[in-house]
Amino acid sequence: MDDEIFGAWRERVRSRDKTATVVNLYELIARPRGLRPEQLPVQERIRLSNRALQAMVPGFEVAAESDRGVEPIVLVPYDPAWPARFTRWKDRLAAAITPPPRRIEHVGSTAVPGLTAKPVIDIQVSVDDIRNESTYVPAIESLGVQLRSRDDDHRYFRPFAGRPRDVHIHVCDAGSEWERRHPLFVAYLRADAAAREGYMEAKQSALARWADDRIAYTESKDEVIRNLMVRAESWARVEGWSL
Repeated sequence: MDDEIFGAWRERVRSRDKTATVVNLYELIARPRGLRPEQLPVQERIRLSNRALQAMVPGFEVAAESDRGVEPIVLVPYDPAWPARFTRWKDRLAAAITPPPRRIEHVGSTAVPGLTAKPVIDIQVSVDDIRNESTYVPAIESLGVQLRSRDDDHRYFRPFAGRPRDVHIHVCDAGSEWERRHPLFVAYLRADAAAREGYMEAKQSALARWADDRIAYTESKDEVIRNLMVRAESWARVEGWSL
């Protein structure tokens, strides 16, 4: 029955049904068992979310032997030491990757002063061609950060199992929409206190339900992020912001 449910859900994804989300898939699987989506066993949700992302995200695949197990999400107050941690990682990445990246940016919530965040530095590395993995994957992994997943738009790295989860690295193509979107979001949150407050509320709400599920946690913020990005684009035009 689960395979039938997944097949019907996947057809909705293919027809561009925006309601066919990962959490929606959990709901469909959980309902016949009399469960809420978050009551599905966490390992089952991990398997479902990986299948779902393969259907939803063009080119998505998980790298072999890159599992770290279940790591509950924790949000902490902003730490003024985070920018310095980013700078140290930026220097290490710039020295390791040849040819040097086009751009290395501090993105994510740790880049926004005053914003509650996971204590993990998110770094965006822009290269000429993400498909040419030989020019950056071995270099990044030499720093103790393992390729976790790839898709058509970016590559995602996190520390190898057994190491502290203190950094995430996202590699994208220079000049892509992916490259522009994340620094713009940071710039807008830095500039708008109401946007920061709204985003913080979305994070807390997602955490209350999905502290053990990073995919569902991230997806639960999507609607708020989309609305904020509309406002961010308007702000960028008025302010003349560019990457």
